[in-house]
Amino acid sequence: MIDKIRNRISREEFDYQMLLDCLQGYSRPRDKISDLIKKGHIIRIKKGLYIFGQDYRKHPYSRETLANLIYGPSCISLEYALSYHGIIPERSESITSITTGRSRTYTTPVGVFSYRTVSLASFRSGVMRVELEDGGAFLISSHEKALSDKIHLDRGTGIRTQKELEEYLLVFLRIDPLVLKSLDPDKVADIGNRYKSFKVRLLSSLIKRMQRRDNEAHYA
Repeated sequence: MIDKIRNRISREEFDYQMLLDCLQGYSRPRDKISDLIKKGHIIRIKKGLYIFGQDYRKHPYSRETLANLIYGPSCISLEYALSYHGIIPERSESITSITTGRSRTYTTPVGVFSYRTVSLASFRSGVMRVELEDGGAFLISSHEKALSDKIHLDRGTGIRTQKELEEYLLVFLRIDPLVLKSLDPDKVADIGNRYKSFKVRLLSSLIKRMQRRDNEAHYA
């Protein structure tokens, strides 16, 4: 039975309906699914979402794809996206996302997935689609969007000036100044306007100042 399912489902991540389609003709398909989970042939990530067990995988499963599927609409962002883009040096073990729904956290057999609420207007800006070699894809915030989301949603910083923001970015988040200067301040400003966020607009101004300072030093 598992071989039949594996042959019919090409992706490593799949849902309940795909399983039912593979089990047409079987009596009590739910019992069959429970048996597959018990034997480790498939792994239940959450209700209605699964991956194949180790012995039946054709490719590594994508935790990024799972993040989009576990709770939606959602887009990977914040610490995980900052690490993914190489903006911060630390690796994020949990996959962090933004959503227009309620903030949620899911603890699954393949890790922790957390979701933070943002407005619809800010959610839509700066989203990238990453295509995978096996035909899958996932949504993730751009470099500018991921950092803007982090600054906006990190409520306890008390940042009011460019100096305070620069210290937060370079010391607390340990962002390389060269990486920070490579960001597009106009994209950050657009996100800041969508968020109506003083701190994100301050980030745009800081990037412009750092870029201007570099240009002046170059032509001095």
